Amino acid sequence: MGLVIDVPGRYLFPMLNMITHGSPTDKPGLLIAHGLYGSARNWGVIAKRLSDDRQVVAVDMRNHGQSDWKKTHSYHDLADDMAEVLIHLGGPFDVMGHSMGGKASMLLAIDQPQLVNRLIVADIAPIGYSHTQAQHIEAMRSVDLSRVEKRSDASDLLSPLVGDSQLVSFFLQSLDVKNRRWILNLDVLEKEMARIIGFPDIAGQYDGRTLFLSGAASDYVKREHRPEIKRLFPHAQFAKIPGAEHWLHAQKPREFEAAVRTWLA
Repeated sequence: MGLVIDVPGRYLFPMLNMITHGSPTDKPGLLIAHGLYGSARNWGVIAKRLSDDRQVVAVDMRNHGQSDWKKTHSYHDLADDMAEVLIHLGGPFDVMGHSMGGKASMLLAIDQPQLVNRLIVADIAPIGYSHTQAQHIEAMRSVDLSRVEKRSDASDLLSPLVGDSQLVSFFLQSLDVKNRRWILNLDVLEKEMARIIGFPDIAGQYDGRTLFLSGAASDYVKREHRPEIKRLFPHAQFAKIPGAEHWLHAQKPREFEAAVRTWLA
């Protein structure tokens, strides 16, 4: 398997693009999996801060960022991609995933528990959701990239279509302004949306320590979801960050970092 060095601390593989922070220590490394329309870069500040006493590796999931574009986007696909990374890194690692990355991390932990030391699931439950995220794909497609000279141009075009300035800023992190293209495989993400908002029927369970860390103002992890969570993750613990919604790590980064650091300790 060939290794290509892109910039210091960032490696390109045939599997997933990784951004590495820090060096291995006597503590388990931490692998971070982002959510839909995100990237490893979104986690840069938190990953760097958490790397003060352990190695932290953030990945671009398939069809996102600098990772390969594939024709499918099931959670079994995503979990297998992450397993390949962890095998290369010489796991097990602690694993943390947000939203889509949280679902992939849950499946990884159940299917290949030998690779997961402990699990942190950020604001998602192992269930199917009824809301779609396809409207954001249509909004990104509607931006006339031929008119974009700088990121603020794209912001002006995307803002009326999205309406949420925080989401606009988040989406624009996946815009390659120089080459006028989205570094998201929008066609496949749209085709696979039912799988992304769903969750596969799975047997088994993960017996390791697990933290479900949610935004107190989010409705993604409800009390009625706990029986299913406990069925799959019998040692699950629950915590909420006051004032945070679904994008809890972006809305309350210091509080999120503190909660993760305390639990890992």
